[in-house]
Amino acid sequence: MSESDRVAVQDAILALSMVGDLSMGQPFDQSRRTARLARLLAQACGGEAEVAGQVALLRWSGCTANAEGFMRLLGDDVGGRNAMLSQTLGAAGLRAMRRSTPLAQVHCEVSGDIARTLGLAAEVEMGLRHIFEQFDGQGRPLGLGHPEVPEVVYQVVLAGDLEILSRVHGLEAALEWIASQGDRRYPASWTALLARNAGDWLESLRQPEDRAPAVGAADAQVALTLVGDVIDLKLPWLAGYSRQAAELVRQAARLCGLPLHSVEQLGRAALIHGIGRAAVPNRIWSTPGPLLAGDQEQVRLVPYWTLRASGQIDALKAPGQLAAHAYERLDGSGYFRAFEADALQAEHRLLAAALAWQALRAERPWRPAFSADEAARLLEAEAGQGRFCPRACQAVIAAARGEGSAALGKVASGPLSERETEILRRISTGASNKEVARDLGISPSTVRTHVESVFRKLGCSTRAAATLKALTQGLI
Repeated sequence: MSESDRVAVQDAILALSMVGDLSMGQPFDQSRRTARLARLLAQACGGEAEVAGQVALLRWSGCTANAEGFMRLLGDDVGGRNAMLSQTLGAAGLRAMRRSTPLAQVHCEVSGDIARTLGLAAEVEMGLRHIFEQFDGQGRPLGLGHPEVPEVVYQVVLAGDLEILSRVHGLEAALEWIASQGDRRYPASWTALLARNAGDWLESLRQPEDRAPAVGAADAQVALTLVGDVIDLKLPWLAGYSRQAAELVRQAARLCGLPLHSVEQLGRAALIHGIGRAAVPNRIWSTPGPLLAGDQEQVRLVPYWTLRASGQIDALKAPGQLAAHAYERLDGSGYFRAFEADALQAEHRLLAAALAWQALRAERPWRPAFSADEAARLLEAEAGQGRFCPRACQAVIAAARGEGSAALGKVASGPLSERETEILRRISTGASNKEVARDLGISPSTVRTHVESVFRKLGCSTRAAATLKALTQGLI
């Protein structure tokens, strides 16, 4: 990891909040609006306003990790969760949600681990680990009831219900539904308090926030790779994709002789280029072959959403501008702006070529990974047809082959054995125990034993959490 990848903790939290909002089918300021309401509610209830605000911002940070599960459960992870939040889920969806406890477990474990990685207070971590529990004990995944549920959970869930339902159905209908959930989702006394203040609090959201509340020490920083890793969790076969692309494009930029500032910004752009991917349902990403026109339009908006989200964070504005060019092509066939060659600088061309190479070298559900030689031929053929810059492609291919530098992808030493690391790397991309066993020529029970050992050593209970922890510790 490059030192240039470090960002303020608050900036990472804001980026993660927008990834979460897009994943849930929400406007990308939903979590920030909820955080403001949660702070007001916490103050009125005698709680810790900043804890409530941080839990609200990270409430959806674990939702990329269970997106694939929600796709299988509801058919559309983004639209289905939007319907769930807005109380518009149909009868079939409500029946399906009865089977969502394992998905809640994944979400809570991952979001709690994110809070710990960010160095946030224990109260924030505990709030996130119990965010789906309810006052009446009918929540998930543990079925805790009052008073075991942290009060910050009530504050954030109540604030979120008010923000979403008033926006979708109007304030009167929102308050009516919230009142019906008294002593079910949250304390009835708090719903009454909310009803008295809801109009004024919602009106206050029309005014811009004076400043974002500070998180921890003023100089507290975290690796931007965390944001890339969380983005990549949305698709099981993308684990580690953004950080690998970041290392590749940096080395290619060095080989091209670009200045240090450009090298650093390209690496950051690769780490955040997938922010907008969160807004597109997994069904679309997993479709082999040509997409329907409507699905293609959603994909074309990915760099737009990346640009809009990163533009809200000063430290990510410049790399976000670069990332917005990730899918442009020299012949104008790219997106979202359909720029042509004269509008694309060297940095844009390198990023596009690096991401294309990374995609070719990675396995997909509908095809195996291309070999390095095959990927080189395909990329050079695309350049020959005028879509990629030949010089950028040559630099990327040289960088991937380790020319002029140490080979990429070296794995750091750590607590896992070589076999455990190999198995974790395979399950992190969505392979089942049976598939790993077949590929490695061992029994499924042996794979299961290794997986259990990995979970124990990493302190995890789900594959998504183990993947995120292994990536952040440099184990895979």
